[in-house]
Order: sequence, then structure tokens, then C-alpha cells
Amino acid sequence: MTTSPDALFAWTKEQFHLPLGLIYLDGNSLGPLPKATPERVQRMMTDEWGEHLITGWNACGWMGMPSELGDRVGRLIGAERGHTVIGDTLSIKVFQALAAAVSMNPGRKVILSDTGNFPSDLYMAEGLIELLGDEYELRLAEPHRLAEEITEEVAVLLVTEVDYRTGRRHDVAALTERAHEMGALAIWDLAHSAGALPVDVAGGGADFAVGCTYKYLNAGPGAPAFIYVAPRHADHAEPALSGWLGHDTPFAFERSYRPASGIERMRVGTPPVLQMAALDAALDVWDRIDMKTLRRRSLELTGLMIEEVETHCPGLKLATPRENDKRGSQVSFRFEHGYAAMQALIDQGVIGDFRAPDIMRFGITPLYIGEDEIREAVEILARILRGAIWDQPKYQRRKRVT
Repeated sequence: MTTSPDALFAWTKEQFHLPLGLIYLDGNSLGPLPKATPERVQRMMTDEWGEHLITGWNACGWMGMPSELGDRVGRLIGAERGHTVIGDTLSIKVFQALAAAVSMNPGRKVILSDTGNFPSDLYMAEGLIELLGDEYELRLAEPHRLAEEITEEVAVLLVTEVDYRTGRRHDVAALTERAHEMGALAIWDLAHSAGALPVDVAGGGADFAVGCTYKYLNAGPGAPAFIYVAPRHADHAEPALSGWLGHDTPFAFERSYRPASGIERMRVGTPPVLQMAALDAALDVWDRIDMKTLRRRSLELTGLMIEEVETHCPGLKLATPRENDKRGSQVSFRFEHGYAAMQALIDQGVIGDFRAPDIMRFGITPLYIGEDEIREAVEILARILRGAIWDQPKYQRRKRVT
């Protein structure tokens, strides 16, 4: 029997712990706690770690979890089975993908990205270039000019599909096609795409893709990242970070590194088993989700958010594209006093976040957000703006995390 979208999302909402009286519009930074996660992590600690100790690596299958979970994430991003692996942080996976891609295009010295990309991606590129030498260059284009800046000098295109500040969505498949026409490789950063909208890394021709699991996938703070390597590259991409668990036979304890075959060579350090147990529980919800259904609901809700804010909060300026195909699953607005207004909003039970210099950002996640929450959140925001409630000293003080 087919489940209606309303029934589906009523069910998904019940799968999360959401504090009473709070509207959570920040799942694009950190997803909420799935109700199944504490039991799954507790079981890992007591039944697996507690009872099996070191033998748990074999008895409980810990060593295979990065690949098994990788395939579960891979389904959500359109990856071929056996070509996605979990582990380490997103920055490390960006570095791995960049280093591998650059080495596969040795005659070219330019890494191309855009000015809207997440700073950590650009920092990783800068760090790699420092190691490679002065002849290499990180070149940045304005987001709307990225395609025309893909020239025959470019070795690698590094593009984040959805802009972390504005929610603007690149056409990564078209950019990848252009990159390939010019002899460049393409790396997709899916930090704001995986679990937010349909992704097709295989169909879109991605050479590499990376992303995190603590945002829309709800695996918890510090949850491990993932990396995808296209089958055509899997057995010869150089991992750069030649960690023990990326070795072909790690328990042979050879003195020199030999990369494992396929995606396994992109493993680096010891798998974070506790955090992977949390990811395992979080992914159970996704087994019932069709990404096209999720996307339709996401566009309905982001559209409603735009309409409600523009009707009731005229002081805010839309920073997110209006066109459905050009935005991810977040809505952002510019406001001169955005930081203080966001702190006041959080204080009144609506959690979004702020991105410098003036962006108020709201993640719209259909798994646990509906029309009622959107309307109530905007009503509270409008009240804060009308009364200039944000203009209080306690809301002006900058916290370490914004």
C-alpha cells in the first residue's frame, strides 16, 4: 500500500526527539536526535564494546561498517554500490579528493572553485597548494561565472552544490560536463545536498564526491564524513593520506604503503565506531524515504517560508533564489542586525543560525518541519522585528558559534 506524503512525514516527525515548544530550523547545521539513536549507541557500548572488547572488530563487524554505511549513504546520492566509504572529517575527505584529482591531471596547475564555497574547502585547497609548490594556483570565480572560467588550465573543479550561506544551487551536472569537455576533473561537495535533495553522482558524471552526515542525515555532532570515487578512478586514484586502514593488508604490518583496491584505499584512520552506530540508527529513517517526494515537500515549505517572511517581515531581504530549481533546502535573508535578531529568535524558541556578514539562515527539513512550524516561526520573527526586540545588549554579544 502506498503511503501518502502527509502520512509519511507525520511518521518521520515521530522518529525524532524535538524539545517541547521549540521550532528547529537549523538541521542544515546539525540534525536533531533520532529517537532510535540512544538505544543503538547504548547497545554498541554495552553489548558490543562491553562484552566483546577488542574482539568486537571481528565479532561485531566494526571494521566493515565504513563500507556498509557508505553504501547506505551512497543510495541517497546516486552512487554505484561499493564506491562510497565513511570515515574521518569532511575537510580530510576534501583534501583526499583534491590531491587525488590533481595527481591525475599532472599537466595542469589550477584548482577552480567559486567565491561562495565553504571556507574550509578553500583552506584545504590552499594547504595542498602549499605542499605542491608555487606553480599551482587556487582560482576563484563568482558563482554565476563558474562555467565560463573552466578553461584548459584547470586541473580540478571543486564545487559545493548548495551554497552554505544563500542556499543557491549550482547545476553540478552541467558544470561537470563542461569540466570534462575541457579535460578537467570534478569534485562535488554534497554537505548541503545529501539528505536534502535528489543527487545523482553516477548519472551526473562526478569524478569524486564528499559530504558530511551530521546535517540532513542526522548522525550527530562530529559524525564522520563520506567520500565517493567514480568506478573509472577507483583503482588508481592516489589517496595522498596513506593511512593504515587504507593499506591493502593492514594487518600484515608491512613497512611500506600499498593502497587497497577500490574505495577502501580512501580509508585513513580507525573508524569512529560509536559515531557510526549513531549514523546506522539515523539511516534507518531514510530507508522509507523517496528523495523526489522529499524534494517536493521541501520546495513547498521553502516557498512558504519566502512568502510568509516577505509578507510579514518587510525589513528582511531574500538572499535565496526564488526559482525552485536554483535553491537547496534552506532559506536565507539579509538583515543588517541579523546576528542580534537571530539571537532574539532563538531566545523565543525558534532556532536558526547566522552567517557573516548579514545572513539569517533557516534550514527547512520536511522530516520534522511542516507548514504550522513555518507560520509560527515567521509570526515570532515578525514580532521581534516590529518591537526591535533584537536591540538589547544581551543579543549583541557574539558567541563562539553563530
